[in-house]
Order: sequence, then structure tokens, then C-alpha cells
Amino acid sequence: MHLNSKQYRQSELNIGGNGTFNLKDLVDELVRSTNADQNLDLIRRLITQSVRLGENNLDRLDLKILTSALHELGAAFDIFAPFKDRRKLTIFGSARARTSNESYRLAKDLANAMADRGWMTVTGGGPGIMEAGMLGAGSDNSFGVGIRLPFEDEGAPTVGVFRVEMKYFFTRKLMLVKESDAFVSLPGGFGTLDETFELLTLMQTGKAQLAPLVLLEPPSSRYFELLSEFIEEALNNDGYISQQDLSLISFAKDVETACAVITKFYSNFQSMRYFGDQLVISVHHRPSELLISTLKETFSDICQKKADFLAIDANSDELSEQGGEGHYKISFTFNKTSYGRLREAVDLINEISS
Repeated sequence: MHLNSKQYRQSELNIGGNGTFNLKDLVDELVRSTNADQNLDLIRRLITQSVRLGENNLDRLDLKILTSALHELGAAFDIFAPFKDRRKLTIFGSARARTSNESYRLAKDLANAMADRGWMTVTGGGPGIMEAGMLGAGSDNSFGVGIRLPFEDEGAPTVGVFRVEMKYFFTRKLMLVKESDAFVSLPGGFGTLDETFELLTLMQTGKAQLAPLVLLEPPSSRYFELLSEFIEEALNNDGYISQQDLSLISFAKDVETACAVITKFYSNFQSMRYFGDQLVISVHHRPSELLISTLKETFSDICQKKADFLAIDANSDELSEQGGEGHYKISFTFNKTSYGRLREAVDLINEISS
């Protein structure tokens, strides 16, 4: 039998069907016995799902994967939790880059420059570009999300960063993306390209928040120039991606340009969330009539039916349903497909701010 995700969630309620005991009551009692005072519905689902997996006689290896992944994610959540209010930059790049490599120096200088701006840096916790990022940011501003690989463990830096070690690449990549507000890729091998293109896929499909992605290389390098040519000629020209998808990528040859791309993205834009059919963008500055009219004129194609961009004041009663108090907001019915164009709209919001 094949279940879709909605049917599977519904089936979680149908547990303990042998009539010997009421498992639902036992789960409810277990939830009540915890110290948790919020998100009790999700805790109940976690417990219920665990019991379901046991009843289904799931293969031991599958259960080990699930329990290890849950343990790793829980440990990572705990490490990042105290720093929720600080912006973070994830740096991707080669573990093989030596200290004399131009990319190594770029990564170190970039992390240092962003730390001066109050940002923290997240890396994969290994040697090479990852080490450079951690050293540049410093122990108080750096996270290392490591992967247990013998050849990387041997070269892992000893800098005292906030560290968590992962067994699986998928849990590691989740944390490298989930916690960060900006991303910079430097030249690297298969792993770097994998991380960069997965991030692009997530943003292109709306599975990750829009964020700056800067492809940074030394002036003497053609690594990303060649990659850009491939993307343009083999992907865009042949219709495998849309022209608007290219707006998700920025290029830089120096630290100053990379920093400028990142800081400009958050000069007015703060965050965005869905509330029903509405996409609500939080901004620092009151949206002007010029901004709203320009959005309606230029970006009607990203709305579901009509250009219904609406400015919401920071003190408006509508904020109780539109994402909290304290920030101005722009609301509209996004079509949930044109994420490259949405990035262009964010750029306009940053350009026209009063």
C-alpha cells in the first residue's frame, strides 16, 4: 500500500488497534508527564510516529538511520538555539585548499569582515576553506557542522568553535542551510558543487528562504566564470532553467563586493512568511507609495491573479494576523513559482526605501 504524506499523517492516529490497551491515552499521559509547556501537538506526533514505526516492524537499519538523524539534529538545534537572533553566513569551499591558496585567504578575510558587521559564520567544520572561515570569524562567532570522515578529521582545525559532528550528509546539509541568512561559495570539488546547486534548487523551488548566494573567487581564477558559462549555455539556453533563476546568483572577485551583496540584501528586507495565500515581507522602512506602485507595475507577473501589493503599517491591527509587531510589511498573493523574480522584487524593495 502506498500512502501520500497527508494519508500517512492521518494513519498516525490509528495505532494500537489490537484492543488490549488504549495507546492514545498512554501517549497523552506521556506527553503530560514531560516538562514541555508548548508544541505539545508536535511532541505527541513524534511519540505516536515512533510507536507506529515499531508496530510496522521496520528494518533495524532503517530505525538506526531515523534515530541517528533525530539525535544529530537535536544536538545541532541545541547548539544553534542561543544564537537565533544573530545573522549567520554559511561558507562552502574545498577542504583541500592550503593556507597559501588565494581562496583560503579570501574565506578568512570574508568571515572576519562579516564578524566585524556582527555576523556569525557557519562552515562544514573541516580543513581548507572551512578552517579559513572559522579562523577568520573567531571562536565566538563560528559554528563547525562536521561530517565524520577520516581524511577530514585528521586535518580538522583545533579552533574552539561551536561544533557538532554529523554521521549523515543530509543532516549536515540541512543545518548548513537552515540556520543561515546568506551563503558564499568558493572554488571546490564535488562536495562544494553539490552544496551550491542543492541550495540553488531549494531557493528555486521555494523550499528554502530567499537569501544572498555569492560565488566568490580570486581575481586570478576562472572557476565560477566557467561555471557561469556552463549554466548560461547548457542550462538556460536549452530551457532547463529560466532566465529569472539566474537572479538567485551573485558573483564577486573580492571580499568587499561579497560583503556589499549580503548587507544590501538586508538593508530594508528583513524576512518573509506565508499567511494563508498571502506572502508577507517584513521590512525595516515604511513602504512608500512609490515602492508599492512600482511593485504593482513591474511585478504583477509574480502575483496569483492581480497585482495586489499592500503596505501594512508597523502599528496596524492587521499585524496580529500578519506576523507580529514592530516591523512594516508588504503583503501580496505570490504565485509560489517565480522565485527568481521574487528575488528581483526584493532587490527593488531594498533600492526604493524611504
